[in-house]
Parts: sequence; structure tokens; C-alpha cells
Amino acid sequence: MTDFSLESFLPYQLSELSRRVSAGFSQHYRDRYGISVAEWRVMAHLSQEAAVSVREIHDRVGMDKPKVSRAASRLEAAGYITKMVNPQDRRLVELSLTRKGIDLIDTLAPIAAAYQEELLQTLGDGAQDFVGKVVRLARVFDGPALDTPQT
Repeated sequence: MTDFSLESFLPYQLSELSRRVSAGFSQHYRDRYGISVAEWRVMAHLSQEAAVSVREIHDRVGMDKPKVSRAASRLEAAGYITKMVNPQDRRLVELSLTRKGIDLIDTLAPIAAAYQEELLQTLGDGAQDFVGKVVRLARVFDGPALDTPQT
């Protein structure tokens, strides 16, 4: 036996918090629209740019390439995205939202903003300081760029 406590280990606490916060938001799209967390992340990323490769999404959202590819295949089958081979580099597959995908993002974006506002309200007066510290931690570990949310 050691004095180590998993429950007070910061990486574990952050992982559990992330899982719970993500699960809290996923209830808004999982049951109603049938998309997973991975599919939401792909769609949300695609809503920022016209066409994005699987590799770029992998780099940006921290999911392995097979998971991004599976999510993209399910989204394509559901009519939310299209896949096209990049004419300059045929090894790259570019993804983009369809009209149906754009409509879903337009529906979910205000829900996401309200969920984020609810989280910030829960944090209270120290919310922006907390978010700043999360961004700083992400930068230390060379993670994807995180932006400080606007209140």
C-alpha cells in the first residue's frame, strides 16, 4: 500500500471532470440526433473551416486518426458531411459539412453556448481565471490551442 491517492491526483481529477462535463453536453445531441462525442467534435471542427482533412482534425481535437475516420464515415452515412479526395494530395481526404450538417451545427451552437455559460456561472467570479489556467495547462503540454471563452 502507498500513500498515493488517485482521487486527489490532478491528472485523474481533470480527466474525470472533462468526461463529466462532456457527458453533460452530449445529452443535448446524442439522443435527439444520434451523434457521439467524437462525431460532435468532428462536426464542430468542420464548422470552423470549409474543408478539413482527417489529419488536421486528428491534430486539432486530440482523437486518433481511426476514430476520426470512423466518426467521419458515420457522419457521411447520416448525411451530415461529405468526403472528397484532395486533388493536390490524393492521400488526404477532405471533409466538409453538408447543408444538413450546417443546419445541425446552427441548431446546436446556441445550445453549446448556453451550456458553456451555465458552466461559467457555476464557476462564479473566478470563471475567467480558471479558464485562463486551463489554457495555460494546455499550452504546457503542446495541446490544441484553446481559446478563452467570451462571457
